[in-house]
Amino acid sequence: MSETKRTSPPVPGGERSLFGEILDWMLAPLLFVWPLSIAFTHYFANNVANFPYDQALREHVNAVARQVRLVDGLPVLSLPPSASAMLRADETDNVYFHVATRDGKLLAGDRELPLPDAKSDAAVLPGEVYFRDIELKGQDVRVAYSYVADGWTPRERWVLVEVAETTEKRTQLANKIVASVILPQFIIVPLAVMLVWFGLSRGLRPLTRLRKTIQTRHPADLSPIATHRVPDELGPLVEAFNEMLDRMKRNVEVQQRFVADAAHQMRTPLTGLKTQAQLAIREVDPAALRHALRQIAIGVDRAGRLVNQLLTLARTEGREAAQQSHEPLDLVRLVRRVVEDWVVVALEKRIDLGFEAEGTAMVSGNSLLLQELAKNLLDNALRYTPEGGHVTCRVMTTGAVTVLEVEDNGVGIAEEHAEMVFERFFRVEDASSSEGSGLGLAIVQEIAAQHDASARLRPNLDGQGTVARVVFRTWQPPPPPMPIPDDFSELYRQSPPIGT
Repeated sequence: MSETKRTSPPVPGGERSLFGEILDWMLAPLLFVWPLSIAFTHYFANNVANFPYDQALREHVNAVARQVRLVDGLPVLSLPPSASAMLRADETDNVYFHVATRDGKLLAGDRELPLPDAKSDAAVLPGEVYFRDIELKGQDVRVAYSYVADGWTPRERWVLVEVAETTEKRTQLANKIVASVILPQFIIVPLAVMLVWFGLSRGLRPLTRLRKTIQTRHPADLSPIATHRVPDELGPLVEAFNEMLDRMKRNVEVQQRFVADAAHQMRTPLTGLKTQAQLAIREVDPAALRHALRQIAIGVDRAGRLVNQLLTLARTEGREAAQQSHEPLDLVRLVRRVVEDWVVVALEKRIDLGFEAEGTAMVSGNSLLLQELAKNLLDNALRYTPEGGHVTCRVMTTGAVTVLEVEDNGVGIAEEHAEMVFERFFRVEDASSSEGSGLGLAIVQEIAAQHDASARLRPNLDGQGTVARVVFRTWQPPPPPMPIPDDFSELYRQSPPIGT
């Protein structure tokens, strides 16, 4: 049977592909700039096209102006017909010219050519050539004009010389310039798009390779991804992914260890329960039957306690979740409540259970986990202390350190076993007859590590028994924020001047 590969449908309103997103942001500005490029090219092409033809008009105006002389303040024009014919010798544009006085008296040329505006004409100087654009007979016309006058000739007797032509040649030249610039862009722009497409495909290849690396991994492979071929931009992503893999690996190891421990430890009590049940089935003596049932009840209690400890150990190994719920709490009040809960157990075993503390002892931690820690210390002490013994629980604070101690006069412990008892399922030979499973101190060690505390078990130097000690850091409240005065002038007065 062939397996069909399923792909999840796109989420409406979700993110598009990274390739398409980058391509859009690169091509959208190009499509916006291209029309602007055409507009600027047309503008500068017109300026370039105007320059040579304006120079030609300037020469024509100067040539006609040289034919005008002032005799006794009166203009005299000596323009031969051949010169007039040369001015009009243009196969593309219509050329106009005229020579007139400021009051409009025509000396030569075309009468329909209008005079300059009086406002713009007020600042002109004789001998200088000026340009203006007009419309004549429905056509755009470029006009060059100048005034002829001597240094002492009054302004009203100046002679106006104008030469004008239509703008067809200019338009043709500007269009050729625009075409020579724009037409290659129709090849360059698609080529640029193809190069951008190719460059993005090559640039995103490491991302595709990373995706394939993750997709082809075995589900049980939680080893970190190698970062030696990862680009700098993908480095933080790969590092974050490796950290997630490390957390998943730790969680899987915790689950596997829990399953292995549970399978190993539950085998013995379940086998004992089955044996006692078989014996009870075969018994006919009521006294022996009751004894067998009592043994079954004891076995059930042991199995229940073992299951609870295994579950507690599995919960306490979730270190990240526990650290997020830490808060300041009074260790004296918390331990006192735990001791009160265990008074009944101590009375049943005829053990003197005491509690010693003064004032408060503030630590930062998780209330439920710290109660579990104190409960396991007391359970361990009461379990290994014979009848008539005593167990003392005390909390002490000395500066930056807060200490929780549980002292007993039970079976005691050898110095060489003081560190080994915190390992799972480890039990000293002297305690083999006890009902313990070897998990209580392992739970204590795990909870202490989550609270940056240290746990130790040592022989009681004052006599028989042991002393379990957990050392915490005393919680210190943060310093109060600096109050802001209502009068800011007072604050300014108290502040030192800048530069001191």
